[in-house]
Amino acid sequence: MLATILFLTLLGLLLFSVPIGICLGLATMIVMVFVDGTPPMVLLARSVVTGADSFPLIAVPLFILAGDLMQHGGMSRRLVGFANALIGHIRGGLAYVNVLACVFFAAISGSSPATVAAIGSNMIPEMEKVGYTRKFSGALTASSGMIGVMIPPSIPFIIYGVTAEVSIGKLFLAGVVPGILFALMFMLVARIMLRNDTVVQQSTTTFSGLGVWDSFRSSIWALLVPGIILGGIYSGIFTPTEAGAVAVVYAAIIGIFVYGDITVKDLPEILAGSAKTSGTILVLVIMATAFGRLITLARIPSELATTITSLSDNPIIILLLINLLLLVIGMFMETISSIIIMTPILLPVATALGVDPIVFGVILTVNLAIGFCTPPLGVNLFVASSISKVSIESLSRAILPFFVGMLVLLMLVTYVPAISLTLPSLW
Repeated sequence: MLATILFLTLLGLLLFSVPIGICLGLATMIVMVFVDGTPPMVLLARSVVTGADSFPLIAVPLFILAGDLMQHGGMSRRLVGFANALIGHIRGGLAYVNVLACVFFAAISGSSPATVAAIGSNMIPEMEKVGYTRKFSGALTASSGMIGVMIPPSIPFIIYGVTAEVSIGKLFLAGVVPGILFALMFMLVARIMLRNDTVVQQSTTTFSGLGVWDSFRSSIWALLVPGIILGGIYSGIFTPTEAGAVAVVYAAIIGIFVYGDITVKDLPEILAGSAKTSGTILVLVIMATAFGRLITLARIPSELATTITSLSDNPIIILLLINLLLLVIGMFMETISSIIIMTPILLPVATALGVDPIVFGVILTVNLAIGFCTPPLGVNLFVASSISKVSIESLSRAILPFFVGMLVLLMLVTYVPAISLTLPSLW
């Protein structure tokens, strides 16, 4: 009964377009006030304070600010140039450059929409100049942008690590191999789609060792970011949270004093934008902590686990059902709120099946990352649409071949845990 009232209240608030963070807090408070047998209101206050008092959570606003500084500091443009110097000479190479540039930028941003915006604004116009359709370029960029939440540092991995109380460092490592596999898959799908297009099959540049070296020198400060962040974490020099602070200082120094693309006058606008994004996410996390505490006390996770396991005793079928549920949720809910709400509900089910919490974090993130590319929410689609000037409907159809590839790799990540666990096992 309590679960029904809680989720109906949440749904009702969402239908009135109340922000999701406020929805979570209001739904929790309403149920505590009006439903008998619920914990006292003091639980809400304690849960909010507990949710805010988290050292690992400080990494979220720090990496968001670092990503904004890197984007405004010209790093994305230089990464695109380096990727083009490496593989732009290959037939149809700009499609591969697009994907590779997304991988490079993912390693310094941790955000999927930011990756689409940064790389798409550079690549989509350039691809159109040499014959690629805007529909194809937009779909490829929207798809490749999902790598932004898989290659470390990943903001969804940080949120999952805090919620599930697992190692963020191991989660970062767990996302590397899946992220690379997704990049290779996008290149393969692009190659298949372009096999009969003689215009874009022509090389737009020639390979030059000197050109690669010059481009590498120009982008070296951006390419050093993943090494500094991950090297510092796994060598024990600093924690993932402290890595966020290092990334902010590094991005500011490079953007202002080395590249010169950021001036002191630009900082207030960059800081304000980052603060707005961070505030939205942190309100979600804090309110969802109270919401999660209430659903745990109401035994909703254990009841859902019983319901799912009653449908089948086959772990393969149960994991398939969990994936289907998460894919649907990803279509309608924002990634951060989905992780916060679904982790305490589904993680006990997954661990009961013998799924490692690190692997489940990757499964959860991949499912919700696919949601970035599927309407009606489809944040990547909206960003790519605004850049390419192609309608959401057209992009949604153009992205279908990439979506099929995403589903295939999702199944591999789900049923082959070694893909996610190989690197963490070495640390």
